[in-house]
Amino acid sequence: MPLVATPIAQARTDTSIRRPLFLSRVEAGFPSPADDYVETDLDLNNLLIKRESSTFFVRASGGSMTEAGIHNGDVMIVDRALEPEDGSVVVAALDGDLTVKRYRVFSGQPYLVPESDEHDSIPVKAGQELVVWGVVKHVIHEVS
Repeated sequence: MPLVATPIAQARTDTSIRRPLFLSRVEAGFPSPADDYVETDLDLNNLLIKRESSTFFVRASGGSMTEAGIHNGDVMIVDRALEPEDGSVVVAALDGDLTVKRYRVFSGQPYLVPESDEHDSIPVKAGQELVVWGVVKHVIHEVS
């Protein structure tokens, strides 16, 4: 199933939810002793949202972007003020159908490229309408 995007909300930064941030990194490889317990506060709005007015949240469905770390049900944080570059992950409407894919340009031809071997790239052909809603900056998903 191709990955599609469903808008769920506009970003708001007029609220603050600050939580402790431990400065020690957690080793994902071999365990190591904690070396520093200094902490500070982290506001997720400050970390994840650079431009409130152009940022929105959208939920992904499908499996065509799993190798990019975007899974079915994930919440994506999208900034529509950013210009998509070759290689950007974008939320786009192609002939009115909303999708999330990597935006690529090969020999001047734009493509919407999945990050899954089970899906094919989509060339954007002459006469088709491609509207990029924004560039995906972050993904929030539950750890299973």
